Amino acid sequence: MPALTRPPRLRPGDRVAVVAPSGPIPEDRLRAGLDILRGWDLDPVVAPHVLDTHPGLGYLAGADAARARDLTEAWCDPDVTAVFCARGGYGAQRMADLADWTAMRAAAPKVLVGYSDVTALHEAFATRLGLATLHGPMVAAAAFLQDPRTRESLRATLFEPESVRTIATATAGALVPGRARGVTLGGCVSLLAAELGTPHARPSARGGLLLLEDVGEEPYRLDRILTQLLRSGWLDGVAGIGLGSWEECGPYEEVRAVLADRLGGLGVPVVERMGFGHDASAPTVPFGVPGVLDAESGTLTLEVPALR
Repeated sequence: MPALTRPPRLRPGDRVAVVAPSGPIPEDRLRAGLDILRGWDLDPVVAPHVLDTHPGLGYLAGADAARARDLTEAWCDPDVTAVFCARGGYGAQRMADLADWTAMRAAAPKVLVGYSDVTALHEAFATRLGLATLHGPMVAAAAFLQDPRTRESLRATLFEPESVRTIATATAGALVPGRARGVTLGGCVSLLAAELGTPHARPSARGGLLLLEDVGEEPYRLDRILTQLLRSGWLDGVAGIGLGSWEECGPYEEVRAVLADRLGGLGVPVVERMGFGHDASAPTVPFGVPGVLDAESGTLTLEVPALR
């Protein structure tokens, strides 16, 4: 698995765009998130349809074509240096194929930030644009608004990426011992499974350091999702696995038993409780960057900064 092109880091005064590829956005939370970005000396602009709600499907932030157009236009704007997703939810897969990937490929590399449902876009940016992305908090997400450590991890990654080359939490440790090198990828495991068989889907995680998390998936559903990835061969040849948060997925002892049962037989290092994802305090992790996963120390060490 080759490393992907890393976009440039952000600098004070940069213009950044906010888009809503998935669910609808509460306006007050959006305003609060924009204020945080302005406090970082960024100039945020809001895409035209960010506050829309689909007229028939209230779980979507507007029509698929409108959300795709917002993403395309933000990405192709030469004055924009990063695109932040406003929230997750559901809907990124519905609009992914409607974006103008030819135009986006011709645009200069820039930063994409988001997690949860944005997993579908992380995969699309990797396979269609060859770009590294940031699995980090969204502008209207509770963790971004309320947790200083979550905000600082993202801010440091954006502006001072060399300062966050090692990603570690006090809770991380070995589910399966060992040490592995590879290129990072991942996100919500349910979205990765849902990508199987779709246009431009990554054929496998071979050679990668796979970083997995999810929210609201009970242990038996996690078992089904991981079993699907195993049966499809998507996990064949994976170099190592890092596990983040499993919020609202049931008692951790039960979740851990599923993870150990389904992933323990792969013969690769597995680190648990690394904290990224839907945790109340989550570190930002880059996708598409080479690194070393060390189960004994519970760390992911990037070989290069997340951004140039």
